[in-house]
Amino acid sequence: MTEEQYIISGMSCAACSSSVQRVVSRLDGVESCEVNLITEKMTVCFDETKTGEVDFIRVVEKAGFGITPDKPREEIKKQPGKKENSGLAPLVISAVLSAVLLYISMGQMLYDKLPVPFFMNMNSSPFDFALTQLLLCIPVLFLGRKFFVSGIPLLLRGHPNMDSLVAVGAGASFIFSVVMTYMIPYDHHAVHNLYYESVAVVITLVALGKHLEQRSMRKTASAVKKLMELTPDNAQVLRGDKEYTVPTAEVGVGETLIVKPGAKIPLDGIVTKGNSGADESMLTGESIPVEKSVGSAVIGGSINLNGVIYIKVTRVGGDTALAKIIKFVEDAQNKKAPISKTADKVAGVFVPAVIAIAVISAVIWLIAGKDISFALKVFTSVLVIACPCALGLATPTAVMVGTGLGASNGILIRNGEILEITHKVKAVIFDKTGTITVGKPTVTDIISTDKRLLLETAAAVESVSQHPLAKAVTEYAKENGFEIKNRPESTQNISGKGISCKIGENGILLGSAAFLTENGVDISGYTDEANRLSAEGKSLIFVSIAGKAAGVIAVADRVKETSAKAFLKLKKLGVKTVILSGDNKACADYIGKSVGADEIYSEVLPEQKAEITAEIRKKYGTVMMVGDGINDAPALAEADIGCAVGNGSDIAIESADIVLMKSDPNDVPRAIRLSRLTLTNIKENLFWAFCYNTVCIPIAAGLLYAFGGPLLNPMIAGLAMSLSSVFVVGNALRLRGKKL
Repeated sequence: MTEEQYIISGMSCAACSSSVQRVVSRLDGVESCEVNLITEKMTVCFDETKTGEVDFIRVVEKAGFGITPDKPREEIKKQPGKKENSGLAPLVISAVLSAVLLYISMGQMLYDKLPVPFFMNMNSSPFDFALTQLLLCIPVLFLGRKFFVSGIPLLLRGHPNMDSLVAVGAGASFIFSVVMTYMIPYDHHAVHNLYYESVAVVITLVALGKHLEQRSMRKTASAVKKLMELTPDNAQVLRGDKEYTVPTAEVGVGETLIVKPGAKIPLDGIVTKGNSGADESMLTGESIPVEKSVGSAVIGGSINLNGVIYIKVTRVGGDTALAKIIKFVEDAQNKKAPISKTADKVAGVFVPAVIAIAVISAVIWLIAGKDISFALKVFTSVLVIACPCALGLATPTAVMVGTGLGASNGILIRNGEILEITHKVKAVIFDKTGTITVGKPTVTDIISTDKRLLLETAAAVESVSQHPLAKAVTEYAKENGFEIKNRPESTQNISGKGISCKIGENGILLGSAAFLTENGVDISGYTDEANRLSAEGKSLIFVSIAGKAAGVIAVADRVKETSAKAFLKLKKLGVKTVILSGDNKACADYIGKSVGADEIYSEVLPEQKAEITAEIRKKYGTVMMVGDGINDAPALAEADIGCAVGNGSDIAIESADIVLMKSDPNDVPRAIRLSRLTLTNIKENLFWAFCYNTVCIPIAAGLLYAFGGPLLNPMIAGLAMSLSSVFVVGNALRLRGKKL
């Protein structure tokens, strides 16, 4: 199976996207097809031995729409966008002409002494009055010709859309008004059956609604646009001894970049020279600048804040972190959430059903004895008030804004389905190391009567070792300003026990309690503290100087500062928390209790993680797995939602449905809250869309009039339809202001 994306042009409402999806899905060999109205993209999964691009182009064009293969991101990044006000001038002209039309026609009906030129007077010059309206209406029809150029051909092809409804309704009213204009010389009462103002106002209001809708929808897609703009067009590259300015796309792996203060870092790499801070907030959501020195990894798209740094490029093109983030967000915005399927099915039959209701309503009123003018008003109102756009926009707008909000907070969600089901999570499983802990051993406790002497001695001895615990001691000493003045001599490394050496005249022993005891050192003064630290799962390093116990250094993988808060938030959300750890029971239990986990599994082998994940799902329901390593990949895939931390392995990230760029456990409850907020927004939008059409279409058909109420004017119907889709997009945009 192959998956490809295409740009679909000519779509104006949910009926259009539904038509494209329907004709492509019917092709033999197509497994799935999704068409996103907002992004105008079609994602199709197909068997390339049975069908392909030629067939897609044939059926889509036959249905009346344009189709082109999706361009690489590099090509579309800098393509000129549509001007914000490109559709404003025709709209203003239409609005002015419609206002004049309303003044001339409706004004005189409401107030017969309204000041108008003599040739526009309805009573004294009825034919001139009608002709003036016709001349004012024609430019509005021309400016709104898109409804006719798009809607009528699609109607004739059997794929009517919202444009078809407006075109049929406005067109019928215009033709009827022209006929009545010719009838005026023979019957002056025909002047009361003109609908030029309704035609003009309906077209203007619907166009205004589409303009506002497009403006709002551009905001929903702003997350990807902002991410695309992060990569600078040019980079400063050091080649030989000279500095060159070259397009970023031409920089290769292994080249050296020079990034000055305030400039954007073009590509991923490693700092080879210089010190600075980097603002990575647009990529990770982390507002605090990250310090960068020699050996630090930098992310393309982040901003160098203060010092000049030299960077060796490690990733280019689609392999960069920024490119992967954009891909994540785009995929999420192009894939539909399951909840949208109902709306899609309705949208597929909506427009034909509305046309049928409009025709039946008009015929019923004619049979009931009403004149053709009355029936035409009902026919036009039904066509114009119906809004398939609200149905089609309900889900994708909320998904786009939701995934964009997630991305701006450093939470990347793979697709709309994951965004939807995350709200149902009943249990979250955390891998311990690197997820709720820092992921490397650090010094946590120093027990001694002379801590300075103990630490200086231990750091000097450990400086010759590559053991992880040794590195923890030397790094701690360095961070706290201790210099290694003396180097150990006559060093003897006893495997599994410790180190024996001399510093000056003093013999030094460093290692386990048993190692020191074997060598005749009395450690009884530290036994109680050692037992307490051991119960917390910490590794202990005993030190003796000149045959006397000098103290104990405890080393452990430190719990992240935000882990306990994350577990507390999950409990408040009603979610069970589980820890999986390969460490011994004492260590795992201590960590679990310190963060408040509901269940703790210790001494878990990598291959057991997926099995335990399956068991927890049976016990609680929908389960999320949070991990960072290669050994977490099977469990991430087994869980309903796999969640990888951003500093984890590429395999873990590839296996995950959600990536937490900040590697902050707090982002787990934030992701669940984001899902709940988005789903609530989708439900609000769908309720509005279904409720609006269910209530408004019968009113437009004359239901209230039948029981003594008013008859809906087509102009009011046009206004209601325009505001309906704008309401849906506006409601989705409210998500952008939510705090996670």
